[in-house]
Amino acid sequence: MIGTATEPRRQESTVAATGEPVVTFYVGPLLLGLPIAQVREINRQLDFTPVPHAPPGVRGVVNLRGEVVTVLDLHHVLGLPSAEVTRQTRNLIVFYRGEVVGLLVDQVADILEVDLQAVTPPPANLHGAEGRFFRGVVPLEHDILVLLDLEEALGQEGPQRTSARSS
Repeated sequence: MIGTATEPRRQESTVAATGEPVVTFYVGPLLLGLPIAQVREINRQLDFTPVPHAPPGVRGVVNLRGEVVTVLDLHHVLGLPSAEVTRQTRNLIVFYRGEVVGLLVDQVADILEVDLQAVTPPPANLHGAEGRFFRGVVPLEHDILVLLDLEEALGQEGPQRTSARSS
C-alpha cells in the first residue's frame, strides 16, 4: 500500500523465515533501512542546540529526557545535498558504539520484515551516496530498500570523533 502525500509511503516486502524487522526512512531520494534492534526511538524533537566547532554533519544536541544526544545530519554523512527541516522530518534515535545518537531523516516510512536472502550487494554509487555506507539493497514492490551500514556511515562522523573535535 502506498500512502498519500501527508502520510508515509508504505512498501510491501516478502515475509520469510529469514526475515529481519527493519525501520525504513527517507533521506533525499533514498529509502533506507536499519534493523529495528539498532533503533531506540523515533521522535519529532528537532530543536537542536548548536555545538561550537562541531563538524559540519553535526546539527547539534538535544535533551532527550535528561540525556544529551548528538544529532547528525544523515544527508551530510552520506554526501547528499542538505535538505530543509519539514513537518515530516524526524530524529531517528539509534544505538552506536554504546552511545545514543540522533539521525536527522526526511521522513519515516514503515517497519518491514526484510527477507535477508533477497539482499544483494549495493551499487558503488547510489543516488550520489557512496556504496560503502550500505550493507545491501532489497527490491520492493514500488521501490528499492537500501540497508544502511551504521558502523560505516557513522565511523567518520560518530559522537566520539565529535567530542574529540569540540573539546
